[in-house]
Amino acid sequence: MIDLHTHSTFSDGELIPAELVRRAKVAGYRAIAITDHADSANMSVILENIVRFSHKHGHYFDMTVIPGVELTHTPPSLIPEMVISARENGAKVVVMHGETIVEPVARGTNLAAIEAGVDVLAHPGLISDEEAALAAQKGVLLEITTRGGHSYSNGHVLAKARQHGARLVINNDAHAPKDLVGEDMRKTIAFGAGMTLPEYNQAQQNAWELVQRFMHSS
Repeated sequence: MIDLHTHSTFSDGELIPAELVRRAKVAGYRAIAITDHADSANMSVILENIVRFSHKHGHYFDMTVIPGVELTHTPPSLIPEMVISARENGAKVVVMHGETIVEPVARGTNLAAIEAGVDVLAHPGLISDEEAALAAQKGVLLEITTRGGHSYSNGHVLAKARQHGARLVINNDAHAPKDLVGEDMRKTIAFGAGMTLPEYNQAQQNAWELVQRFMHSS
């Protein structure tokens, strides 16, 4: 399993990076991205530390650890420059905190993030046809999430991805040990949203392709 959306104590996660990675390894994951919530105030601090941890210690866990960020509640007009800044500061996975139906995310966030070329649009809520079609065109991965609340719109995201040919990934959005679900629960949530087994396997492959891109660039 691969997870491209997790949080540590550098934002609102409960675990320091080392424990997050260790627990993910024991839960059956072979690669994770640490993508703490970031804005212009904390991005450089997060990435300085996560990049150092990934480069110096990640391989000791027999895991691929990818440094990243989740741009969160960023005004849509600022998203393009924030994506550039994240990559310049060492983020190998840029996740956008999408328009989940359980938080007051600014309207226009999904579209601005897709236009800016983020890697993953997390919990995109009631994503529109225009946004899903553009995500397919630009290769932005749409997230099916195992996290409670955000997962309420998984079925809608899946339907729009199918309709427009957008690629999917499955992530935990882990903030605590209990969020690192095993493969059985991961499949249950995906199938509960209406995913078929081939679609589930393709989502896994989509995540692996992003991991390989990181490995080849390191």
